[in-house]
Amino acid sequence: MTLLPTNLADLKQSEWGDPERHLRSVKDEMRYNLIAMLEQGREVFPGIVGYGDSVVPQVINAILARHNFILLGLRGQAKSRILRSLVTLLDSELPILAGSEVNDNPFRPISKYGRQLLEECGDATPIEWVHRDARFVEKLATPDVTVADIIGDVDPIKAARGGHILSDELTIHFGLLPRSNRGIFAINELPDLAGKIQVALFNIMQEGDVQVKGYPVRLPLDVVMAFSANPEDYTARGKIITPLKDRIGSEVSTHYPATIDFGMQITQQEAWLERNGKPLSIPDFIQEMIEQIAFIARRDKRIDARSGVSQRLPISVSEQVISSAEQRAILCKEKRVVPRVSDIYAALPAITGKIELEYEGELQGAMSIASDLVVRAAGITFDARAGGADCDTVIEWFENGGALKISNNERSDVCLKGFSNVDGLLDLVQTLGLAGIGDPAATVAACELVLEGLVAQKRISRSEDLGYSKARRERRQGPGKGQDGMGPWMLA
Repeated sequence: MTLLPTNLADLKQSEWGDPERHLRSVKDEMRYNLIAMLEQGREVFPGIVGYGDSVVPQVINAILARHNFILLGLRGQAKSRILRSLVTLLDSELPILAGSEVNDNPFRPISKYGRQLLEECGDATPIEWVHRDARFVEKLATPDVTVADIIGDVDPIKAARGGHILSDELTIHFGLLPRSNRGIFAINELPDLAGKIQVALFNIMQEGDVQVKGYPVRLPLDVVMAFSANPEDYTARGKIITPLKDRIGSEVSTHYPATIDFGMQITQQEAWLERNGKPLSIPDFIQEMIEQIAFIARRDKRIDARSGVSQRLPISVSEQVISSAEQRAILCKEKRVVPRVSDIYAALPAITGKIELEYEGELQGAMSIASDLVVRAAGITFDARAGGADCDTVIEWFENGGALKISNNERSDVCLKGFSNVDGLLDLVQTLGLAGIGDPAATVAACELVLEGLVAQKRISRSEDLGYSKARRERRQGPGKGQDGMGPWMLA
């Protein structure tokens, strides 16, 4: 392992002695490393799924153009994750003057402390090394953030201990932005930052100076600034001041997964699925159904589209579904954890907490809408897998008075006996290839999908009390009555 230089003389003899290296700005550093990654065919932002043809190329362009940029998108669109991934474009280690609060460049210090240290010690000036992770500073914008938090403030204790007057730069306790010098400074939810703080940001970005307690301080910071914002806040509330907005080089719009497959990849990547317990086997149609819930919710007019439906919804639902199946496996002493459709109903609390309702939705209630989303998701998933399959035998069994109610906490073999009473159901499951032969747990999950799909099509009905039964019918009143004064029958 090569030892890193510990003083300025050794640093001058290393690769950092080349002016092209030690005078390079952080934006040029990121650009250089990004080009190397692209030439080597390496993935720029590992773990970012579904943005390969949209967001990622635009962020790459912004970095190549040496721009400060903002990610504009609804909640749960990986904005913070992208910002945190920028650190991979920095050098692994960076030399600074030992003890510097602002990561002073040993060859070009910006603070009074750094200039004095260099003047006093010369080539013996001690050098420290900062890892790339320490060069990323992130701040969540809130209305109570102050100039002192971002820029800094006079520290009377430092003044007293050092015998300095309060206007001396050595009395300043630097804030987050100066401490991110020669690194990346990220602010999440920029519109929530007070206007005067945005003015301070703009001033230091544009002029490189700032006033602390009325004293002008020259800080020519070398920093990449990256922001995130919700489009509703950014446009409707209009809290980004025009001069700051004008100096943000690139505006990149994020989005939710464009396809179910991308959504499923993200959910599987982020959700806590593998428990340290019984073996887990998740039917693929259960995963698809969970993802469909989010896609349907984003189109539902009863749900506030401006607030968005975060990708955290299917992630949370997946974790709850696994927990429900895990609980059943423990109670029933089953060897494997296999989720069913009924486990998705057990995960309704993970849905209701992730949706903001419009007025119509408030009237119906979050739990009712969440249940409806599950039914619709089952219908779409069933249609995609069953196609034009003949389900008449199953439906006829219910029409002839058959009814079926199975508890979510029943063993798989008990449930399978109940489903075997429904004419044609097990044959249909095998025909559609929804479950392997000799796998009771997967077969039960597949049977529930078929029945839920028929409920979604309103060919059978389901209630908490009666379970699955024949489709409920209502009498239609008004025009079209028969001679007996009663209207024709219709599905509920």
